[in-house]
Amino acid sequence: MNRLALYANQLAHHLTITDNRTGKTIEVPISTSRESDFIHATKLGALQHQGQPLRVYDPGYMNTICCTSKISYIDGDKGILEYRGIPIEELAEKSTFVEVAYLLINGELPSKSQLQEWDEKLRKHTFIHTDASQMMKSFRYDAHPMGMLISTLAAISTFHPEVNPALAGEGVYKNKDIVNKQIYRILGSLPTIASNSFRNRIGREHNMPHENMSYVENFLYMLDKLNEKEYKPHPKITRALEVLFILHAEHELNCSTAFVRHLSSSGVDIYTAIAGAAGALYGPKHGGANEAVLRMLEEIGDLKNIPQFIKDVKDRKKLLMGFGHRVYKNYDPRAKIVKQIAYQVFEITGKEPLIEIAIELEKIALSDPYFIQRKLYPNVDFYSGVIYRALGFPTDMFPVLFTIPRVAGWLAHWKEYLNDKENNIVRPRQNYVGPEKRNYVTVEQRKEFPIYLESNKSSRQKRRETATLS
Repeated sequence: MNRLALYANQLAHHLTITDNRTGKTIEVPISTSRESDFIHATKLGALQHQGQPLRVYDPGYMNTICCTSKISYIDGDKGILEYRGIPIEELAEKSTFVEVAYLLINGELPSKSQLQEWDEKLRKHTFIHTDASQMMKSFRYDAHPMGMLISTLAAISTFHPEVNPALAGEGVYKNKDIVNKQIYRILGSLPTIASNSFRNRIGREHNMPHENMSYVENFLYMLDKLNEKEYKPHPKITRALEVLFILHAEHELNCSTAFVRHLSSSGVDIYTAIAGAAGALYGPKHGGANEAVLRMLEEIGDLKNIPQFIKDVKDRKKLLMGFGHRVYKNYDPRAKIVKQIAYQVFEITGKEPLIEIAIELEKIALSDPYFIQRKLYPNVDFYSGVIYRALGFPTDMFPVLFTIPRVAGWLAHWKEYLNDKENNIVRPRQNYVGPEKRNYVTVEQRKEFPIYLESNKSSRQKRRETATLS
């Protein structure tokens, strides 16, 4: 439904609210969309009491819509995910990641010539500045790959001051050519930055991008090439990773995607916004979820331990990772596809021992009324971590593997945000419960309150504190 039809539909539906504090009644139009019905929260401001407007309290945005978007659609009750109206199942079966990125960012599938031009532009931007590469080499040997990736993305913003709104003016992104250029730069260079992070972690030199390989194939090439004259990743492994990239490319307003819009509302440059979103994805509750699944499976250790683990979950002694989702109240459609990919990967790499535990755990959970009543179905993280393990990726690379494809979705939302006249700078309100107005007290007259000020100390610091200092 377009916005004109949406607003026209408000005329037929409204919410009547009577404020029993004042007796005032207002009628608030109800907007209807494919995903849900909603009202504009600002309309509630008409209900005032003692000079204060009525506001909506919603920590974590559990029931808040903050934008209108055409990018992806989720029906959590039915287990549906669509990119620009196309079911995820069709895209995973028939498309490529580069094509899906085009679809998300530009709104339609490309023609043959458009796809060729898009692919060529991404290939031309796979190289990063030598100073950026050198900077990455200066990270500690044990630096987390995600920390390196986030820092590098933010640092690259300093390489392009001419397109930074803080330096070149707020209107710089009104130029479509400039917007497209940043999309090519970020989407094209991210596999290079990611592979450099991995190579740093294992103490190997960075590989230059290959000019004749596809997006995903080139990423695997940069990860693994040693001194071979000709190195070409296995096509089935390339395809498996490509499908995983497609599945992770976009997922509506999750934590990190919302952060892109939040940061972009300030007018900050897109490199900083993407780095900030990657920071959100770094969190264990978001991009680290598949790593948590692996730790859970390792803790279970053996098929015979599953019944006790299930009992512990029901007794709230253990957490069942990889089941349930903030949005899906049915089987995550991506999880079904990932499960199929797992077996294709195992045919090449050999079966990952944890997969047997995962399959049995899923079987029991899906047949147990306790989990069925709570609508706890496997999500995309349940099997993806096992696949990454089978492909030889260390767990600290998992959020990096999540970031590469998700950047396509982030850039799609950034581009959509730039053209959305409804959006202003994000400025939520708070529920203040602090002290009332009080006077400043001089340090001599202050009462001491019990505030905990200690911090952890290393053994070295404790040893130093025993010394006599002068």
